[in-house]
Amino acid sequence: MLVKIFGSALFGVSAQTITIEVNVDTGGVGYHLVGLPDNAIKESSYRISAALKNCGFKIPGKKITINMAPADLRKEGSSYDMSIAIGILAASDQIVADNVGDYIIMGELSLDGNLQPIKGVLPIAIKAREEGFKGFILPKQNTREAAIVSDLEVYGVENIKEVIDFFNEGKPLERTTIDTRKEFQEKVNDFPFDFSEVKGQETAKRAMEVAAAGGHNIILIGPPGSGKTMLAKRVPSILPPLSLKEALETTKIHSVAGKMGTDTSLMTVRPFRSPHHTISDVALVGGGSYPQPGEISLAQNGVLFLDELPEFKRTVLEVMRQPLEDRIVTISRAKFTVDYPASFMLVASMNPSPSGFFPDDPNNTSSIFEMQRYMNKLSGPLLDRIDIHIEVQKVEFDQLTDKRKGETSVSIRDRVMKARDMQSERYKDLEINYNAQMGPKQIEKYCGLTDVSQTLIKVAMEKLGLSARAYDRILKVARTIADLELSETIENDHISEAIQYRSLDRDSWKN
Repeated sequence: MLVKIFGSALFGVSAQTITIEVNVDTGGVGYHLVGLPDNAIKESSYRISAALKNCGFKIPGKKITINMAPADLRKEGSSYDMSIAIGILAASDQIVADNVGDYIIMGELSLDGNLQPIKGVLPIAIKAREEGFKGFILPKQNTREAAIVSDLEVYGVENIKEVIDFFNEGKPLERTTIDTRKEFQEKVNDFPFDFSEVKGQETAKRAMEVAAAGGHNIILIGPPGSGKTMLAKRVPSILPPLSLKEALETTKIHSVAGKMGTDTSLMTVRPFRSPHHTISDVALVGGGSYPQPGEISLAQNGVLFLDELPEFKRTVLEVMRQPLEDRIVTISRAKFTVDYPASFMLVASMNPSPSGFFPDDPNNTSSIFEMQRYMNKLSGPLLDRIDIHIEVQKVEFDQLTDKRKGETSVSIRDRVMKARDMQSERYKDLEINYNAQMGPKQIEKYCGLTDVSQTLIKVAMEKLGLSARAYDRILKVARTIADLELSETIENDHISEAIQYRSLDRDSWKN
């Protein structure tokens, strides 16, 4: 008897429906699994056999042929265990499963029949709804994530026996439903950190505000203990709230990577990723034999914080150059190509020298040669892609002991959102959302300068030796500063402030 069960395979951050054809033939004995399964799927027969035996069923001693179509697409992971098991039971007439084709069935089996959580539940649920499936049967730990997809019945189960009873005896399964918009609104402002906790550092906080308002990449240069990490961790609290579309997009990536908690249905705040400096280039940008999203994709619509930037391997930093420009990562293999989104705000930090202090600090023990070698770890093209360079001075004792609270993240966020609203209106007919995404045409159109401003930036470029890309960065930042003041025109003081945010271009850092 032939039975068709439906599962799903992940391809990038999307899903593709897989038809699992199970044929049980009385003429012969054997277990044949075809359709490009990986080792985890090939081993499923042992898990399925033990799980069914412990639930009062068995794999029949007949010729069993299982085909996973399309046969030319490689299938990965252990999430097909339950699909194959139900298919074997139905094809061998151990259960009645006339309506089994109405559901996507996924789940990894334990030897006692219990189910383990799987990856990529959200894109699978979205695909199931698109293709008109009635419901999605999956491990209970994943139900909240799948239930945010409307118009799809989601059933979470703890043991395969529940699924068998559902098809065989009509015993109902517990359906999981979630009010997605309500849950999203309740948690959209849930932040663990606030800028009011930062003592002093008004210049750095201003630079952070500008960066958040325009989506600009920023690097903080300062001695240990000056508050670089503290500032970086609070950036998500001043960024505009995620839209529901962005939340779903971000959740899909984390779902594919298996980073969603069992009690989480939807990511409601912008992600903050902070990988250690020993990270490999594949772990950062994504890839591998069976490609997975890297840290820059996990930071989609959020913040990627690279602490102690010069300590990262140069190859790791260089592979990040293209995603910083294109906001997408393309992983190419011989037989396929996968695209992962990578639209993130880069926040980096570094010490001014190997000793940790600025060149003019009496405590600085680094020689000129050591400082040059330290700075040379960062390539010019990479620094050109970072719009704002800001020096973070150590906090004075009087500021540190000041009991007064600083400006809250809510206040800063209000200004950032007003600036973003201007940008949304400006770019409503374009495929960009904020100033950092402007290309040459948009810069020419929206960053017009007066003759005085033109002279000012010309002098700065000649004196600092800025590249053409740095020129574009200054104009983008100046546009954002003007937006924060709700000004349609870029004034001289906007240009002056933007130039000040190119610290690493100054001669004192190059010599």
